[in-house]
Amino acid sequence: MKIRKDDNVIILKGKDKGKTGKVLKAFPREDKVLVEGVHVRKHHQKARKSNEKGQIVEKTFPIHVSNVSIIDPKTKKSTRISWKMEGDKKVRVATKSKTVIK
Repeated sequence: MKIRKDDNVIILKGKDKGKTGKVLKAFPREDKVLVEGVHVRKHHQKARKSNEKGQIVEKTFPIHVSNVSIIDPKTKKSTRISWKMEGDKKVRVATKSKTVIK
């Protein structure tokens, strides 16, 4: 999976299409990422203690990685990622502007 934590991404499909956000967590086994402020649902939470009330909480849920694209740091547009060897390190490179992504 080419998208990692702390990457800035844009949503390509779904009800949040066009929104941008930061990846909070990546789930490589499920091919999903958690993006802040995207795919927010209302989650009904039960009361845990006898004196506590149940409530409705807004919670962000993971989105499939195929519906997300990384934002090019130079052009601020959607781009694909390729790999390149710099010395003995393997780094990610934005294909449109050829800039190295941290």
